[in-house]
Amino acid sequence: MTEIADRIRVIAFDVFGTVVDWHGSVAREVAAMNLGVDPAAFALAWRAGYQPAMAEVMQRGEWVILDDLHRRILDRVLGEFGLDDLPEAERQHLNLVWHRLDPWPDSVEGLTRLKSGYTICSLSNGNIGLLTDMAKNAGLPWDCILSAENFNKYKPHPETYLGVAKTFAAAPEQVMLAAAHHSDLEHARNCGLETAYIERPFEYGREKPKNVAAWDANTLHSTSIIDLAQQMGC
Repeated sequence: MTEIADRIRVIAFDVFGTVVDWHGSVAREVAAMNLGVDPAAFALAWRAGYQPAMAEVMQRGEWVILDDLHRRILDRVLGEFGLDDLPEAERQHLNLVWHRLDPWPDSVEGLTRLKSGYTICSLSNGNIGLLTDMAKNAGLPWDCILSAENFNKYKPHPETYLGVAKTFAAAPEQVMLAAAHHSDLEHARNCGLETAYIERPFEYGREKPKNVAAWDANTLHSTSIIDLAQQMGC
């Protein structure tokens, strides 16, 4: 553990689901708007459109910031839920909910502790404006906000992971990606980064708990960001 803690210079974090609670936050705002739909189901449907929409954009070689991608998905999901008549002002407000996501209870303390010993940054497919607003709203103490927008490539393109090392003039093995998604970590590992899994069993809501079992391939396995900070000596 000491060898890893001493070698790592930068810890980059996936954000949606790892640092912030997208499902709970979106469902709560949908409920507050009194749209007459199941808020949890709406949040899941909106998020479910993300990977297919991103894959379509990447296949076409198109670059679209996540705010615009979220809006494309939202318009479709509103139709699926019988809300085609939702006014434009309310659509715009709802689409920006991703800027207002709440952090998990351990996130701010854990990040603050890690910041005392490491450079910490985001590495998210969220656009820079979104991530900046989110950090302001949630009190996330990033040293630097890195986004797929910096590289015009969405994760899991290798340029996003290697871009962190390049940004900080570090070797890939001096960078660790922390995420609540094994697939994200696997792609980072394939680029030479160290990896830390963060357990988020209720990322999709308490009614849909996910398997958070450890993978031996990851460098570290943590129950929270505070736990990760403890493991890294912070």
